[in-house]
Amino acid sequence: MAVDYGLKGHAAVVTGSTSGIGQAMAHALAEQGVDVILNGFGDPAQIEADRRALEARTGVRALYHGADMTRPAEIEDMIDLARREFGRLDILVNNAGIQHVAAVDEFPPEKWDAVIAINLSSVFHATRAALPIMKAQGRGRIVNIASAHGLVASPFKSAYVAAKHGVVGFTKTVALETARQGITCNAICPGYVKTPLVEKQIGDQARTHGIPEDRVVAEVILASQPNKAFVTYEQLAGLMCYLVSDLGASATGSAYSIDGGWTAA
Repeated sequence: MAVDYGLKGHAAVVTGSTSGIGQAMAHALAEQGVDVILNGFGDPAQIEADRRALEARTGVRALYHGADMTRPAEIEDMIDLARREFGRLDILVNNAGIQHVAAVDEFPPEKWDAVIAINLSSVFHATRAALPIMKAQGRGRIVNIASAHGLVASPFKSAYVAAKHGVVGFTKTVALETARQGITCNAICPGYVKTPLVEKQIGDQARTHGIPEDRVVAEVILASQPNKAFVTYEQLAGLMCYLVSDLGASATGSAYSIDGGWTAA
């Protein structure tokens, strides 16, 4: 049975929402009656087709803004689009992210800068633009999609780990600053989710190591997750919907692990 989180008529911006986790978050909000601004890269025709289909299926307004998460002015304009078109902004989900894997002494500086810009700095720029709208309303919900790597480290992922740790710290600061203004800010820290990017990694690793894909999943991809199961989109969306609803009004400044036990050790 579907849960009604009392969000009908609210408005949201979800960054990096043309695929993967962000797309699942945006769709979950739309299904709750939330008008949503989509954002991300991809084939323009496919993005438009998906946008139209989402509107037709849910009856909400779904708009698209192609803000580049490395460009603060474009991020600010995306946030302002919610104010211009919806007259409000209740929910901000900072999800956009990229990855690059290399040893620290071999890490290309331009890749470091890109990961920090998209995974960390864009969270600041979007939040900075959203807070005046939320403060004027006396209510707002910010959810930052961090990672298990916002709590623990892995080798060869220095930029990603640094950025996600930064997201968790930034989340706590925003929560403290807005604690008495009807605004909450939380981070969700997923373990591995079977996104299109991870599915590609599974196939690549199977070919590289010459082992079946199920062994890649258990022994390589999910080696750090005790339950040996991917986190699902539905599980992430359920936690997000709770946090942005009135039920989550006292939940702020926290980093919620949803990682199959990865960070319990």
